[in-house]
Amino acid sequence: MSKANLLDRRAVVAELLRDRKGAFAIGGLGASTYDIAAAGDHDRNFYLWGGMGGAVMIGLGLALAQPTLPVVVITGDGEMLMGMGSLATVALQQPKNLSIIVLDNEAYGETGGQTSHTGGPADLVGVAKACGIGDSRSISTMAEVEAFASSLQDVTAGPRFASAKIDGANLERVLSSRDGTFIVNRIRGSIGHTPI
Repeated sequence: MSKANLLDRRAVVAELLRDRKGAFAIGGLGASTYDIAAAGDHDRNFYLWGGMGGAVMIGLGLALAQPTLPVVVITGDGEMLMGMGSLATVALQQPKNLSIIVLDNEAYGETGGQTSHTGGPADLVGVAKACGIGDSRSISTMAEVEAFASSLQDVTAGPRFASAKIDGANLERVLSSRDGTFIVNRIRGSIGHTPI
């Protein structure tokens, strides 16, 4: 795909979360967390500030613990490459309420913009399919983003995986609370549990 046709990352995330209802949104390291915060802070946002490679596993744990609620992991290509083995675990567990979307700018944005493996031969959609996630797709238009977003509330047909090629714009960081206890307690409260 030409660099001129890449999707705007903030527009993609805003569309994914526009009609989120009670969905949990887990953000991967760095820019995807800022994008989720830019779309609007929410009691069910889980911001992963420093655990590179862990977003999908956190999403999987939450999906298994809350099987009637939609869980959406929004992460970047570098973070997903760090945790590729998590796709095999997701496929093994088959959580029906889990959706994963990778915002792929083909760069390691948090460490200086070096070209990531997806800028070469690595195919995350192919990896997800090979691991056993049947609903795995590439997204290259906003119409495809809208179609994927419309499936996020379905807690009976997952897991699903998508990779969207996005531009490499260096956008302003939108920061929410970085207090882990606050974030966890806010999520616990949103589902009726007492604070820890």
